[in-house]
Amino acid sequence: MKAIVIYQAGDAHQLQIEERPIPTLKEGWTLVKVKGFGINRSEIFTRQGHSPSVVFPRILGIECVGVVEATTSPTLSVGQTVVSLMGEMGRAFDGSYAEYTLLPNAQVYPITSSLSWSDLAAVPETYYTAFGSMQNLQIKPTDTVLVRAAASGVGIAFLRLVKAQYR
Repeated sequence: MKAIVIYQAGDAHQLQIEERPIPTLKEGWTLVKVKGFGINRSEIFTRQGHSPSVVFPRILGIECVGVVEATTSPTLSVGQTVVSLMGEMGRAFDGSYAEYTLLPNAQVYPITSSLSWSDLAAVPETYYTAFGSMQNLQIKPTDTVLVRAAASGVGIAFLRLVKAQYR
């Protein structure tokens, strides 16, 4: 499989495309054929060497969308559309900057969607962050909300979620 691997911290030139073996399925894990992933600030932060727990070489990527290729989970099935995010993905174990990624079963979420792979790939981390912020704020229908950085991905997702909740 093709994968983007980083061997040492630094700028984007440290990212190298190379051939790697497809990860081998192990108990408690699911192999996902990656159809799309986002690029997040935390991955850039890690690439620059600001995540001391990350050991290189590493395949970065803290989120992905794709299909189950193989699994040990009784609740997942081969060919099922899934999303995954965070949980040390791309940090403690290789992440989504590859054609396949091996993920803990508890971190693989089935989803039904009519979105294209590229549109779906923009959802997991962005909307999860926005939704968590919205929940923590406990916004009421009578509240006025000001979103700073509303042109960012998370800002736009937050605005859409709040608007959808109070239509």
